[in-house]
Amino acid sequence: MAMMNKPIQQTFTTIPATLRLFFHDCFVNGCDASVMIASTNNNKAEKDHPDNLSLAGDGFDTVIKAKQALDAVATCRNKVSCADILTMATRDVVNLAGGPKYDVELGRLDGLSSTASSVEGKLPQPADDVNKLTSLFAKNGLTRNDMIALSGAHTLGFAHCTKVFNRIYSFNKTTQVDPTINKAYVTELKASCPQNIDPRVAINMDPTTPRQFDNVYYQNLQQGKGLFTSDQVLFTDQRSKPTVNLWASNGQLFNQAFVNSMIKLGRVGVKTGSNGNIRRDCGAFN
Repeated sequence: MAMMNKPIQQTFTTIPATLRLFFHDCFVNGCDASVMIASTNNNKAEKDHPDNLSLAGDGFDTVIKAKQALDAVATCRNKVSCADILTMATRDVVNLAGGPKYDVELGRLDGLSSTASSVEGKLPQPADDVNKLTSLFAKNGLTRNDMIALSGAHTLGFAHCTKVFNRIYSFNKTTQVDPTINKAYVTELKASCPQNIDPRVAINMDPTTPRQFDNVYYQNLQQGKGLFTSDQVLFTDQRSKPTVNLWASNGQLFNQAFVNSMIKLGRVGVKTGSNGNIRRDCGAFN
């Protein structure tokens, strides 16, 4: 999709925004672009659930613009689903950020329902441990290894300061700071995220190479520089630690694992036949 280059040049946030949008879509009712639907007076849609409110508009815009461009070509009009466009856009942004090139499977239809209530409990949370993460991924037919590989998407993107406050200001009754965080990193985090900061302020997920898709995420975990508890536990838990160490030392193996897991993720809950359609407008049922 040559057209993907244009939004990227305009704003880097398009890359992590699109990748995150794909993940949030697939984990709730499958990869069917239901996360793109706008709420109406009589339906509160997925995108308005609290877990999705932080999805950046750039990801939505990318898919909408790609759909408009395709539908402007007479022979393509109404032939490609929003779900497939999101899948292809995600593949493209990974590659544009220096990640691996890979082929995606196509043929998804767009979902016919989108409700905020269906999101509840389906998405990983920043404080989740390995058991909780493994169980969430298993519900989508994904293994613990897939979970560790897809967590590597945190090599890109941003998180709101408020999501890490508990780790640096109020960890538990006996200690203010999570002992698994690198001490120098705590100092950096406190400087970037003072307690009275505007809740809209965001910081890089990967403090080392935030604009590069690479295996540095895993190297950061080895040094106690995972931003969320759900990142750092991958290194502190003995079941996931060997995989973190392997991918920290071998970027090629990580890339291969990431691609395999992304292809598996793209198969989750795919709609076909009468279970879906091809939307004319990615933000509305039509």
